[in-house]
Amino acid sequence: MRYVYGLSTALLLGGAAVSLTTGYPAGAQVAQNDETEMARVVPRAGAPESFADLTAQLQPAVVNIATRQRVEVQANNPFAGTPFADMFQRRQPQPTEPQTREAQSLGSGFIISADGYVVTNNHVVSPPGDNGGGRGPRITLEEITVTMPDGTEYEAELVGADAASDLAVLKIQSNKTFPFVEFGDSNEARVGDWVIAIGNPFGLGGTVTSGIVSAVLRTPPNGRGGAYERYIQTDASINRGNSGGPLFDMKGNVIGINNAIFSPSGGNVGIGFAIPSDIAAPIVEKLRAGEEIQRGFLGVNIAPVDDDMADALGLPRNRGEIVQFVREGDAADKAGIKAGDIVTRIDGKQVTRDETLSFIVANIEPGTRVPIDLIRDGRRMTVNATIGKRPSAEELMQQQTFDPDAEEEQVPEEAGGVVEEKVGLAVLELTEDIARQLGVSEDTQGVVIAGVDRNADAARKGLNRGDIILEVQYNPVSSIATLEQAILAAEAEGRKVVLLTVRPRRSANPVYVAVRLR
Repeated sequence: MRYVYGLSTALLLGGAAVSLTTGYPAGAQVAQNDETEMARVVPRAGAPESFADLTAQLQPAVVNIATRQRVEVQANNPFAGTPFADMFQRRQPQPTEPQTREAQSLGSGFIISADGYVVTNNHVVSPPGDNGGGRGPRITLEEITVTMPDGTEYEAELVGADAASDLAVLKIQSNKTFPFVEFGDSNEARVGDWVIAIGNPFGLGGTVTSGIVSAVLRTPPNGRGGAYERYIQTDASINRGNSGGPLFDMKGNVIGINNAIFSPSGGNVGIGFAIPSDIAAPIVEKLRAGEEIQRGFLGVNIAPVDDDMADALGLPRNRGEIVQFVREGDAADKAGIKAGDIVTRIDGKQVTRDETLSFIVANIEPGTRVPIDLIRDGRRMTVNATIGKRPSAEELMQQQTFDPDAEEEQVPEEAGGVVEEKVGLAVLELTEDIARQLGVSEDTQGVVIAGVDRNADAARKGLNRGDIILEVQYNPVSSIATLEQAILAAEAEGRKVVLLTVRPRRSANPVYVAVRLR
């Protein structure tokens, strides 16, 4: 069962490593130039001839993490609503009894204290499921095993986890004293700096790879612009199973936590992403102390200022974001911010494509009063706002708007969730607000398609954004969870195709579409 893959790129659970080598000494191509020119291209002190000594010091603190989960899937009658329903009832005396199976995940982590606190990714220990959120199978974490480089195994408990930043803290159940590593300052990382990654790709524990920092504060392709989607990009070879492992600088400090890769093939292509330590360290400390992770919230929908808008308003390019919508009663509304305002600076920080408004606000403590510079009708002005507390993911889901004419979201082949993984569809709950936007009755039951993977059979069968899935295998779809459960039940029965009843966006007449599972 694969419930553990899928960030907006490919999360790294569960890849063969390729080490980085160079065939020529630094500065060789300017060997004929004068000594002054030569000095400018020779790497600064600390560029290693070998990573062996540094690895020997760091590797003892890097661990492999294995989990065991119990996956509970509600059984469904695939013939419900058909003349064959009673036949199925007779053959299956208790068709609604949940089916239980085991699942496992593998990842990496690193020890940050002598008493055995371990940092890893949340998705290593908490794969997505319906643990009270109404999304997918119910998954119960039953066991976490931490394996040291010498092969010694320890049980560990989950101390705290934060899905938004994809971070988790474990505690090894032992009174022993453990080797540990420390966080460094990721703000000091520069493009071109050497880094090494240590982890457990494809279960190959203790794998060490090297590379350079390719970019800082990178938003990955297919990213959703979340509060913590700012990564260090590296070409150090990382693959599935490297999730949660450390990215070290040449001083031996952790400057990143390996988290995701961008890869059309699913394997390493030299584009990996690590959560910067300056973002991770404060969250880790709060999780370790059992504190709640709170994030700032303004209550606005925003969009980047494109080049034409910047020219029209005389703004520097790649600066500012325009407010599309202001939620009544939230911080922005109380501060007097209006739709059409262009926010250029908040709390003294420029709003740019890398430092977006949502990124800056999410990292401000709720209750903090901050100045916001904006442009309204060509006039520059400043307002003061008291930052609110960001609602939960479930609350935001209920509040979201759905524009059926918006550019369709492309679903990556390895996106998370059963529906995305098995049929290549990104779906949303059909709320009353979305139903009104789609022009259907507010009491319509189903889920709405938000995006389609163009490589999936669903795309070949003509499914599009804005279509509503009403039934699967003739069973009504009342939520994403029921759709996921029906797909899993069909797969468990050996089916390779599921029959969907779909109401196309521009038609009142439902159609039946047989979609192949993948």
